[in-house]
Amino acid sequence: MIDRDLQGIGMTSRRTRERLVQRLRDQGVADERVLNAVIDTPRHIFIDEALSHRAYEDTALPISYNQTISQPYIVARMTELLLEGGPRNKVLEVGTGSGYQTAILGLLVDQVFSVERIRPLQEKARKRLQRLKLHNVMLRHTDGGMGWPDKAPFDGILVTAAPREVPQELLSQLAIGGCLVIPVGDEEQALKRITRTADDEYTTEVMEKVRFVPLLSGTVR
Repeated sequence: MIDRDLQGIGMTSRRTRERLVQRLRDQGVADERVLNAVIDTPRHIFIDEALSHRAYEDTALPISYNQTISQPYIVARMTELLLEGGPRNKVLEVGTGSGYQTAILGLLVDQVFSVERIRPLQEKARKRLQRLKLHNVMLRHTDGGMGWPDKAPFDGILVTAAPREVPQELLSQLAIGGCLVIPVGDEEQALKRITRTADDEYTTEVMEKVRFVPLLSGTVR
């Protein structure tokens, strides 16, 4: 049975998603795997119904608890950076949020382990991912800056909120050859890709300026 809400109509239709993907191409996103995942993922189910008509604008939108669903360009760009030099079979996401970035990853890698500090957000995301039948995603309610050490090492780590400095706990959970894609900074933020080249050696690339909500410690029930 077709879930018509997932298919979308009008401003949430597949044709609208395809127009968004063309805008992402125009901005330089070139990985067709990522672009196809954006087309196949109904972003409108990850936001409040009142905002669903804006789901395929290339902009961040508010969700509850002073969090946002990231701009589609940023989701696509971070995913593209993560996949370069892959394969990335086992990926940690720090900050499940709405679950949209989680869903994109779930279409592209074998296993996704996603942590979220705000339990109500995590529970909503879980239901959305179940609707999409993404059974290769595991969720955990925990302080994101600590990662998920029991499941390490990871081929890739993607962080959806900005710490002032890169958490050492996350670097230590990278496999050799794995990369961390993370926004870093306070007032001025930059998107960085950090690759672990040996046990205690890392290379850092600064990709572009970004604006994310801060990465906070502790948990919310």
